[in-house]
Amino acid sequence: MDFYDLDLDDATLDALDAMRFEKCSPIQEAAIPVILEGKDVIGVAQTGTGKTAAYLLPILNQLNKGTYSEDHVNCVIMAPTRELAQQIDKAMEGFSYFMNVSSVAIYGGNDGIRYEQEKRGLTKGADIVIATPGRLISHMSLGNVDFSKVSFFVLDEADRMLDMGFSDDILQIEKMLPKQRQTILFSATMPDKIVSLAKKIMNNPVEIKLAVSKPAEKIDQGAYLCREGEKIAVVKHIFQQIPPERVIVFASSKQKVKELNIALKRRGYNSDAMHSDLEQKQRDETMTNFKANRTSILVATDIVARGIDIDDIQMVINYDVPHDSEDYIHRIGRTARANRTGQAITLVSEKDYPKFCSIEKFLGRKIEVKKNPEGCIQEETFRKQVSEAGCSGERRGRGRHHGPKRREVNGEEKTNANRSRRRGHKRGGGRSNQKNSAPKTAEKAPKKNGEPS
Repeated sequence: MDFYDLDLDDATLDALDAMRFEKCSPIQEAAIPVILEGKDVIGVAQTGTGKTAAYLLPILNQLNKGTYSEDHVNCVIMAPTRELAQQIDKAMEGFSYFMNVSSVAIYGGNDGIRYEQEKRGLTKGADIVIATPGRLISHMSLGNVDFSKVSFFVLDEADRMLDMGFSDDILQIEKMLPKQRQTILFSATMPDKIVSLAKKIMNNPVEIKLAVSKPAEKIDQGAYLCREGEKIAVVKHIFQQIPPERVIVFASSKQKVKELNIALKRRGYNSDAMHSDLEQKQRDETMTNFKANRTSILVATDIVARGIDIDDIQMVINYDVPHDSEDYIHRIGRTARANRTGQAITLVSEKDYPKFCSIEKFLGRKIEVKKNPEGCIQEETFRKQVSEAGCSGERRGRGRHHGPKRREVNGEEKTNANRSRRRGHKRGGGRSNQKNSAPKTAEKAPKKNGEPS
C-alpha cells in the first residue's frame, strides 16, 4: 500500500516525498488507520519493521490540524534507552519538517546545559516529549512538567522497559496524564507482563501482530560449539580468517562487554565498548568513532545497541546465545542491510545449547557449525558432553521459542494513487472508558517493502 492511500495530510505526505518513502511497511499499513481513528493500539513488531513511523506519522498528522493546545505538551513518547530516544527524535525531525510541531528529547546525562535545555522544552510546552523513564521522573519531581493536556501516550519497546525495571516509573508517569487520551504500545513480544500493563493503562486496545520475519537470505550464518573459557580464542580465530572492518559483538551483560573489550584491546584489536555505565558524551563519541570507521569492533549489550542504525555492518558475532529467537533475528539483522551481504556467527557454550537448538527450530534449518581452532573442544566431544549433561535441546526438547503465536493474513494491496486522492475528512475517534477489556486482534504478515523506520 502507498502512503497516499492513507488519510494523511499534505504536510505529512510532503515530508515522506522528500525522504523518498512511498510504500507502507506491513505494520504501518495496519496501525496508521487504527491510530487515526483514535483507538488505543498494541503493536507487536520487531525493531526494523517501521514501527516508529507507524505511530509518529498519524500522531503528527493529528497535531498538525491545529486543534490541540499550542502551549502545552500534547504527546509523551517513552523509550527504554537514550539511543532509542535520540533515534525517535531524529525521525521526528524528518517527518515534521513541513509542520509547525515542536519536540524535545529527554534522555539524561550529567551535562547541566543539557538539563536546562530539557527543562526549557518542557516548561515552554513542546508538542511532543520523547523521554526515558528515569529522566522524565526526575523532571516531574522538580515540577518541570505539565501533562494536563496530553492527548497521546506512546510506549516504544515496552517489553524492554519492563525488562529494565521501569514498570513502576511508567505507572507513575501514566498517573500524571489525563484519563481521556490515546495510548499506543509497541513491543517485540507479548509476555504476560505486557498484557497486565495494557489492562492498567489502556482502553479496549486493538492488537496488531506482525509475524516475526526470518533473517535476510544474504546473511551467512554460522556457529562455534565451544566452552565458555574458549570464546576469546574462537573470536581471535574468526578475525584471523576475516579481518575485522566493521563488526558488532553482542554480549549478555555490561560486565562481559567490559571484559571482552579489554581482552580484544590486549590482543591488538581496534575495539570499543558500548554499555549503560558510560556517560552520554562517551556513548556519543563511541558511536561517532564506529560510524566513521575509526573503530573496527564495537562490543555492546542488546539494550544500548538498539539505537545503532548503520547499513554496512560486515559481521555480527553473538558472544552469547540470545535469549530467544526474536533477539537473534534482531541482532543478526544488523548486517546484510541495503542489499549487501554479511556474516553472523554465534558462539555456543554448553549451558546455551538448548537456546541455540530453539533458534534453529524457529529458523526451520540447521546453522552451519564451524571447526574450532586447535586447542579448543571439537564438535563431536562437545555434543557428547552436552548429551551426557542432559543439556541437549534436541534430545530433551529444552529451550523454546518465546515469541507470539502467529497466523498470516494476506492483505489486498491497493493501486497507486496521486495527490488528487488525498482525503481531508476527519475520522471518528470514539473512545470508551471501560478498562481491562481484552484486545481485539488484527494480524499482518510481513512483506518486502521499503519503509521508514
